[in-house]
Amino acid sequence: MLGLGALLAALGSLTVVWLVGVAGQRQEVLAVRSDVAYGEVLTTEDLTIARVSVDPGIAVLPASERDAVVGQVATTRLAPGMLLTHGMVEPDGEPGPGQVLVPIAVPAERMPAGGLRAGDRILAVDSEGVGSDGGGAVAATPTAATVVRVGPPDINGVTVVDVTTAAAAGPRLAVAAANGHVALVVEPSGG
Repeated sequence: MLGLGALLAALGSLTVVWLVGVAGQRQEVLAVRSDVAYGEVLTTEDLTIARVSVDPGIAVLPASERDAVVGQVATTRLAPGMLLTHGMVEPDGEPGPGQVLVPIAVPAERMPAGGLRAGDRILAVDSEGVGSDGGGAVAATPTAATVVRVGPPDINGVTVVDVTTAAAAGPRLAVAAANGHVALVVEPSGG
């Protein structure tokens, strides 16, 4: 019995050593060092290398791809500590094919209280012709757009919001924005 107990203890110790060795197999992958907003170009300073144990089902970017990732554009907001995957970066920035970038100057009283962030989906509505009594009709249909950048407010509280939209809708939205007739509707983040 004593010999069997010693054999089981040795077998258990070997199993623990093997499990620790397997769990300790780490690989070098790319991680985010600093906040990167949606649509921003990644720099060397934004990236770091992390040694982690990664499940084979997770497609993280290996550290060897660092030079290829620098200069690409973030397709989502990146926070420090995140491991980079292929879906988080893309080689081309905004606007994409079939899109245009339109700047919209938004006065403080028309800016959402929670603000806007890059990646927010909005509807830009041409409010020309809508009276304070609710009369009149909206002159144009809402234009679906995605916020790319939000500038700082100027001394008058006006914030310039860069959005991308379909190329066909861009000129109409640009005219409404130039005339100061754009009202923003923030769409739900999930849909």
